[in-house]
Amino acid sequence: MSVLMPSLDPAISVLAPSFKAISITVEAAGVANPRIGTDALDRASRSIAVAGAEWADDHLQEWAEVFRSFGAKPQRTPCSAEALRKRALRDGRLPSIDPVVDLYNAISIKYAVPVGGENLAAYVGVPKLTLADGTEPFDTMKDGAPAQESPEPGEVIWRDDEGVTCRRWNWRQGVRTRLSADATQMWFILESLSAMPLGALHEAGDRLAEGLQLLMHKAKIEKRLIGFGL
Repeated sequence: MSVLMPSLDPAISVLAPSFKAISITVEAAGVANPRIGTDALDRASRSIAVAGAEWADDHLQEWAEVFRSFGAKPQRTPCSAEALRKRALRDGRLPSIDPVVDLYNAISIKYAVPVGGENLAAYVGVPKLTLADGTEPFDTMKDGAPAQESPEPGEVIWRDDEGVTCRRWNWRQGVRTRLSADATQMWFILESLSAMPLGALHEAGDRLAEGLQLLMHKAKIEKRLIGFGL
């Protein structure tokens, strides 16, 4: 398995010079133990109701400030980790979606870190974190039907050679590269800013990798740190 190297636009370093992320690629042949993801999600939901990570509030606030810096409104479109944690605290747990999705959502709420999971086989070229020019296509769902829209000019997006894969940095993923447990090539990205200790980011990545290995016993997993100032 070749090591994936996502592309980071230097312009992003102006908005978030402390940005660092764990990039994880996985080759798998199916889920062997689907309860791993659901059980992890339940444990994470219970743990944050008692005591969350000590950096959680500062980290999510820092993400909100970065969102404002490129024109997003975090009260309406918060980073993915904040949205998940609010739902988990409000409802007591998050609903199960898919074993793999449940697992990375569990890591996200426990560590207060945005985590994305993508079907790498659906990518055209490598993932790129960049600023939108406003013309890029983004496939989504509206009122239960497929729809297409474009990001705002200057919006931070993840994209590939075909179009946007995630809008507003980590707010909403597209349909084309959506991940499920039947995917055989997967890519995960855990995204941090300065308020999250680097050791905690590595720990979150390790826990995700360990969970994926338990979920898919024969999975081949590669993990690397990316970011600015490394």
